[in-house]
Amino acid sequence: MLERLLYRSKATNTLGSLHLFNMLSEARAKNAILGITGHLLYTEEVFVQCIEGPPAAIESLWKSLLRDNRHHDIELLARGPLAQRRFSDWSMAFSSYPSLNRFNMPGFFAVDKEGMNAAAERCAQA
Repeated sequence: MLERLLYRSKATNTLGSLHLFNMLSEARAKNAILGITGHLLYTEEVFVQCIEGPPAAIESLWKSLLRDNRHHDIELLARGPLAQRRFSDWSMAFSSYPSLNRFNMPGFFAVDKEGMNAAAERCAQA
């Protein structure tokens, strides 16, 4: 059984390439252990994240995200069962502006001028 959770939040501080790279490296390691996959969109100091995995792992990560001081104004957009993973290849795919990919992060998908791309659209679908 799989569950999907989608939320939006505001970054506490403006994040640069190095901070994003380190944050993603930590998230990917933790998610791999928990069996979680997903996608993180960061534009205009706003996060939109889709996480998918076993319900107990999603609940554990969600509780951790609610305590994370790197963001605030957390808004749960959707949560429910999932028939199959949308991001099975990525413990955390990442989308943002090309200028924030100075470290050539694997799983990086540049957004267009409106701040969207195919990966972000897949994340946002109900």
